[in-house]
Amino acid sequence: MLIAGFLALACVKLLYLPSYKSTDFEVHRNWLAITSSLGVQSWYHEATSQWTLDYPPFFAWFEFALSKVAVHFDPEMLVIKNLGYSSDKTILFQRLSVIVTDFVFAVGAWTCMKNMHNLKSVQARGPSRDAAIYTLLLTNAGLFMVDHIHFQYNGFLFGFLLLSIGAMMQEQYLLGSLWFCVLLNLKHIYMYIAPAYFIFLLRAYCFNNSAFSITRLVKLGSLVILTFVVSFGPFVNQIPQVISRLFPFKRGLCHAYWAPNFWAVYNLVDKALTIIGKKFGGDMIKIPTATDLNGTQASMTGGLVQDIEHIVLPSVPPLATFIITFLFMVPCLIKLWRRPNSVNFMRSLTLCGWSSFLFGWHVHEKAVLIMILPMTLLAVISRKEAKYFLLLAITGHFSLFPLLFPHQELYTKMFLHIAWAFLAVKMLKKVHKCDLLTLAEKIYLLASVIIFIYSEFIHFYLPPHLAKYEFLPLLAYSLYSALGVISTYVRFYKFFLSQ
Repeated sequence: MLIAGFLALACVKLLYLPSYKSTDFEVHRNWLAITSSLGVQSWYHEATSQWTLDYPPFFAWFEFALSKVAVHFDPEMLVIKNLGYSSDKTILFQRLSVIVTDFVFAVGAWTCMKNMHNLKSVQARGPSRDAAIYTLLLTNAGLFMVDHIHFQYNGFLFGFLLLSIGAMMQEQYLLGSLWFCVLLNLKHIYMYIAPAYFIFLLRAYCFNNSAFSITRLVKLGSLVILTFVVSFGPFVNQIPQVISRLFPFKRGLCHAYWAPNFWAVYNLVDKALTIIGKKFGGDMIKIPTATDLNGTQASMTGGLVQDIEHIVLPSVPPLATFIITFLFMVPCLIKLWRRPNSVNFMRSLTLCGWSSFLFGWHVHEKAVLIMILPMTLLAVISRKEAKYFLLLAITGHFSLFPLLFPHQELYTKMFLHIAWAFLAVKMLKKVHKCDLLTLAEKIYLLASVIIFIYSEFIHFYLPPHLAKYEFLPLLAYSLYSALGVISTYVRFYKFFLSQ
């Protein structure tokens, strides 16, 4: 089942080799060139391209390893000055590299599926449960769109997360910690869920039978420190430079495409108050200048990566988002401390990622997968969690549509989204033997059709004075999705705390 499922899906992915590719394709080509052409000490200083290396060292070494294979496809892709280079062989290699490294994700999904029997609170049992876990993870539409069309290596990265969760299910805490430390040194966005790991390992592993074990703490601490030493050791003389690349706080509160989170709503309220103020308050509202990263003027709703000053509502500094995010994590972490089991660990992990997504600084819309993929495992544990998973996943995948903006990808994203949604509803209905969504929830999900038709078709035929507002389709996607993501977060959080 492991190999067959992976190979079958790989054949489908091969069909998308000629699909649209985002700037992330050039980002990773440039990183291949940097790591293959320069010495280690220059990796985090090279700036010929605007797409500088800004992932942790293990991912840099991953690119270095890939470059040893890439040279046999087309050596020109490894030339730093070949900006925007995308020969047919380069496209073939980079697409294949994502497909092949997805095997890590398949192994992680398989590991979690096999270890679900260790969880005492799982309501559903039997083959339908196992099939649902493995199938819904492997075929995840959001992951497919982001990795195999847009272009990234999220499947490879999430594979390590699933391996870590699978080890935690077996109470192999040190192995689970190792996988997670490796993951953090591949992509630091997974710091979102680090608090759940910290609390769970401290409580479940270091407090053995309620008695604190200094020996276990030393073992755990040594493993974590050693992993980071191996990762950052070669860059010990340039740690500030590496850190500045990993945490570019000047990029602004929101990413180029608004993630469907609290700040999307905050931005809309600020925009609405500005319009009302200009209409009724005249010159009382003074609009400050916003500047994007290239120093040109930009608007808050223009879809650029920018540093924005809000007009009516208070502008939000990075520190404020960190404090708010942490405060929203605290209740689930307290619950995890009091009841440290694998199911509560997965719930807390999901809620930590969810809190970071809703309230974090410069959150990418693709980060919605940090909640969706772990919650796939929770979907077979209880009927309510299956319901919340469907609402989150279907809405979250829909929020990714603006990433695939070329017209030729319109039917692709529509097919992937609808097919996976029907598959998920059918498989989870079979697992739990009941309908999972209420009429109101179905109506909300079906309302996405209106957003889709307006954003992809109607907007471009509006009168010129309305069509000129290019941000409106993006705004519609973001706010519709934010409603579902935020409301489901509140409901799931309440459910967890009440258990």
